[in-house]
Parts: sequence; structure tokens; C-alpha cells
Amino acid sequence: MDWFPLYNSLRVAGISTFITFFAGIFAAHYVAKAPRAIKGVVDCALTLPLVLPPTVVGFFLLKIIGPLGPVGAPVLEIWGFRLTMAWYSAVFATTVVAFPLMYRTARGAFESFDVTLLYSAQTLGLSDAFIFWRVILPNCKQGILAGTVLSFARALGEYGATTMVTGYIPGRTAMISTTVYQLWREGNDALAYQWVGVNLVISFVVLMSVNMLESRYRSKKHREPVASCRSA
Repeated sequence: MDWFPLYNSLRVAGISTFITFFAGIFAAHYVAKAPRAIKGVVDCALTLPLVLPPTVVGFFLLKIIGPLGPVGAPVLEIWGFRLTMAWYSAVFATTVVAFPLMYRTARGAFESFDVTLLYSAQTLGLSDAFIFWRVILPNCKQGILAGTVLSFARALGEYGATTMVTGYIPGRTAMISTTVYQLWREGNDALAYQWVGVNLVISFVVLMSVNMLESRYRSKKHREPVASCRSA
């Protein structure tokens, strides 16, 4: 059994999760503070890949990073390499489709943040950067961690957009999702079931991680009122 699809899937999902982690947090932070009129428009634009069919997302990516696209053509001409039909092409696709999950989850965490903590930190003369990293993020970590895990799971299971920009090249661009489809086309159900089992195990671990984060967050919330009553 060739384990390259697993390695490539984890590699692509890990890189795209790293990108969406920071991009989603900062986008959510600034959109949460934006005026309502601007927030609605920007929120729709950033969430659009979540509701679009993956093949449509892949089509737009091909038109942008393809050899004739506004981004792909200059890269091919100047540096001499293509942004499509390579393993790193999947990073573009998975980042785009996973970003809305990170963004929406982080934005919900920021909007539920207790602003009195923010005002208290500002009265102490703390800088905005210090407040963001040391006050806001620690208090929103449960939602952010959940968004990170969901983004990783989405990137790991992406098929439509990934296939559009990477195709299926064994040993070069193959991922778990594309391998399962290719094996099904070839009639190799036995090996396809093995990869389905691998994917199920990973998905189960991811979902269990999300549930553990949520349970930990709820138990923490329940303990806080009790601790406050005892201190009183």
C-alpha cells in the first residue's frame, strides 16, 4: 500500500490550516469591529467559498492561477513553474475552502468576548497588540481551536476544488480523496475501502477533538460561577 496519499493529504492540510489560522483570526478580528454595513458585505464575500460548489471554486482558481491566469501566467513566465498540477496547488484550493470555517468560528468567538476585559486593559495603558495577543486570544481560545480543527478536517477531505487544480498524479499530487475516487474508477474496491477506513479514523479523531474542546469549554464556564460564589 502506497502511503503517499496520506502523507500528501496531511502535508497539504497542515500548510493550509497554518495559513487559514492566521488569516481567519485577523480577518475575523477586524470584521467583528467593522461597522454593520461594511461587515455584512465583507462577511458575505469571505464566507462565499463555504456555500459555493467545490468545482466552482476550483474553476475560479484555475482561471486565476492557471498558466493563462493573471497570477499563474506571470509566475510561469518569470520563475518558470506552474501553480497548477503540482502538490502545492492543493494548498491554494484547500486554503480557500477551509478559510470560511476558521473565519466564522473565530468571528463568533470574538463577538462573544467580554468587552469589559478590553476596556479594563485599555485603562491600564496596554498596547493594542498586547491586548490582542494576551487578553483577547486567550479568552477566545476554545472557539479558535475548534475552528482550527474544523479547518484541518475540511482541508483533509476536500476533493472538488483540489481535483480541478491538481488532477491525479500518483506519487506527486495524489491525496486520500482523489485516490479513493481513482480506485473506484479502476474497480479496486478493496484498496478503496482501506483508504476510506484511514479517512474515517482521521475524521473520527478530529470530531472527538472538537467535542473534547467544547466539553472542556462548557465545564470551565460552569466552574466560573461556582468559584465566584465561593470567593464572595
